[in-house]
Amino acid sequence: KNQQESFEQAPMYVAVMTYLGFGIVTLFGYLRDFLRAVGLEKCHLAQEREEQKDFVPLYQDFENFYTRNLYMRVRDNWNRPICSLPGPVFDLMERVSDDYNWTFRLTGRTIHNAINMGSYNYLGFAENKADFLKTVADKTRQYGVGVCSTRQEIGNLNIHEELEKLVASFLGVESSMTFGMGFATNSMNIPALVGKGCLILSDELNHTSLILGARLSGATIRVFKHNNMHSLDKMLKEAVCSGQPRTHRPWRKILIMVEGIYSMEGSVVQLPEIIALKKKYKAYLYLDEAHSIGAVGPTGRGVTELFGVNPADVDVMMGTFTKSFGAAGGYIAGKKELVDYLRSHSHSAVYASAMSPPVTEQILRAMKCIMGKDGSTEGIRRIRQLAENTRYFRARLKEMGFIIYGNDDSPVVPILLYMPGKVVAFAREMLERKIGVVVVGFPATPITEARARFCLSAAHTRTMLDQVLHHLNEVGDTLCLKFSRRKYSPQPDLCDETDFELDS
Repeated sequence: KNQQESFEQAPMYVAVMTYLGFGIVTLFGYLRDFLRAVGLEKCHLAQEREEQKDFVPLYQDFENFYTRNLYMRVRDNWNRPICSLPGPVFDLMERVSDDYNWTFRLTGRTIHNAINMGSYNYLGFAENKADFLKTVADKTRQYGVGVCSTRQEIGNLNIHEELEKLVASFLGVESSMTFGMGFATNSMNIPALVGKGCLILSDELNHTSLILGARLSGATIRVFKHNNMHSLDKMLKEAVCSGQPRTHRPWRKILIMVEGIYSMEGSVVQLPEIIALKKKYKAYLYLDEAHSIGAVGPTGRGVTELFGVNPADVDVMMGTFTKSFGAAGGYIAGKKELVDYLRSHSHSAVYASAMSPPVTEQILRAMKCIMGKDGSTEGIRRIRQLAENTRYFRARLKEMGFIIYGNDDSPVVPILLYMPGKVVAFAREMLERKIGVVVVGFPATPITEARARFCLSAAHTRTMLDQVLHHLNEVGDTLCLKFSRRKYSPQPDLCDETDFELDS
């Protein structure tokens, strides 16, 4: 299947201006630190008490330079408190700062009905319609809201077992197990699968939870270039030929770790090629489908369905319920032996509290809806609506001249902003126009690639998207954010070479 992915480079002047912007802010940071040191400017930061001055300092002064002098100036764009359901529109609590963002106070006013372009509510299951949530309410009455025990002790409910059977059948694998937290599904299970003497080959853009899990495992980690099959092939070849450093013994296991959709880039994994390499070198594959399960594929079954790949070819399938299912937690699925092994060896299976009953029921309800087991076509309608919204939104942004990253099928749409000043201005301008956006900069992205990340949802109507696009167009012109040099034709398929006859 031919996948369209775009990673357009910015013009040279943009990179120069970005570095210049960071340089100026850093210079002013040093100046302000000097003023704080001589007592001309008040220091708001946490500091050691006088009687602890002989101790090793608890707060590293220089490490906080970035927080103190760059992040604090723009802090109003993050952690905004919302006070409603995070659906396609939401309500924000208005807040102001009297001391340049060191502290905030709420004004008591609410910004009503801002369009929500930041939640991972891909299929719109974060909702509060009483008739949809009836089963969740019933289960809450029956079981309460918490289990207060681990699954191994007396926290194992029949609905947990039901959910695990449903997840396995949804994914088309033998068995699955669920966990109460998505992040811990990665960070606690990878150490149970690999250890000393094993090799992990990790994509350079993998999520923090995968990186943490890999580090906790004690295995050797090598990083290959993002979605670059040549780089992965070279590393696998080297690993098989040379074995472990110094001893040259063969590696106990080689595990390739990738994501389905990369949450900052919006790119989709090259799954068929990775499976071919995995088989060629007899390695294992760990696939994190946090952003792709439910969101891509004709029936929402993730990247294996998108590429028409047999799920049995992926050794460890991991995903979360926090995105497309409007709930919380995660799962690991695959062969029965794998799941049985993890039940007794994974820290998050043995020590973590069992998943809350209302959350479990919400996942069951959403998954049955996607699979059509609730007797309706609502699930498939939402999947199609999400695909349609994604294509429409991406095509319009390209027409406008923004640089956007990622795959045409990906509901994560990053718009590149580059310069630190523009990132802040963009977030504030969009909030003025009652649109909630997520802006991301260093250290979550490379220093020269700050961006705004839009997450599309099946709950967004065409009117909402048009409103967002209209404001984006205006803000893009006002702040000069349209850096793309590509000429984009909105209807490339209409023109075909066979339409033109040669004049004889």
